Amino acid sequence: MPQPYEIYAVRYARHSARRASENFIGGDEHDGPMPLDYFVWALKGPERTFVIDSGFDAAAAQARGREFMRCPGEGLRMIGIDPAQVRDVIVTHMHYDHIGNPSLFPQASYHLQDAEMQYCTGRCMCHSVVSGVYDIETVTAMVRKVYQRRVQFYDGAAELTSGVSIHRLGGHTRGLQVVRVFTRRGWMVLASDASHLYANMQQSRPFPVVDSVADMLEGYQTMRRLADAPDNIIPGHDPLVMTQYESPRPELSGAVVRLDADPIRR
Repeated sequence: MPQPYEIYAVRYARHSARRASENFIGGDEHDGPMPLDYFVWALKGPERTFVIDSGFDAAAAQARGREFMRCPGEGLRMIGIDPAQVRDVIVTHMHYDHIGNPSLFPQASYHLQDAEMQYCTGRCMCHSVVSGVYDIETVTAMVRKVYQRRVQFYDGAAELTSGVSIHRLGGHTRGLQVVRVFTRRGWMVLASDASHLYANMQQSRPFPVVDSVADMLEGYQTMRRLADAPDNIIPGHDPLVMTQYESPRPELSGAVVRLDADPIRR
């Protein structure tokens, strides 16, 4: 068996004004407040550390009406990860809230699906309803990293190292990928935006920002096969993550939780 990884979720922003009707295709008959949290994630293993996504910055938060709590780099430093020393960043997809802060990891290689780069630099971006969740400056920054030989591309599933693999599901975007990680709890899946909320996948009610509804629904099934238990799938934006898992230290409460620990039973 692989050596187990520790998994941390670092919360860096919030969208408190979000309503339930905005989080499901077809709305929600019990409409009311249903906020979204914004995270980056870190995998700490015995020999290697991975960061998953890079969040956005204060300027992007102000432009899009989000509440900015901290730079993702600050959150990573709280758990002993120096962004300047990070060697591997897994990009789940290239929406503005997942590839911001392009200079945060100066030594990193970025792991990305072919289909995602093709999608966000191709004809689909001629449609504002699709391109609005991408940011031209951060997309361009990733293209520059390609020319700097700092992007590793994949076409589907791949093992990055023993205990860490990526799996392209699509659905939310053409090249969205999830991360499968071996932990003390067995195999876990970091869903990112394959499921924004627990309710999206548990109730098979897709999030409305979507490239393919069919692929999104199939993605829920794939994640269940990849994870050792339903609790081992972690959604990408659900505030419940911060209440179902404990912080590694009391002073990190509200900022960081450890996901490979047993969830809190309420």
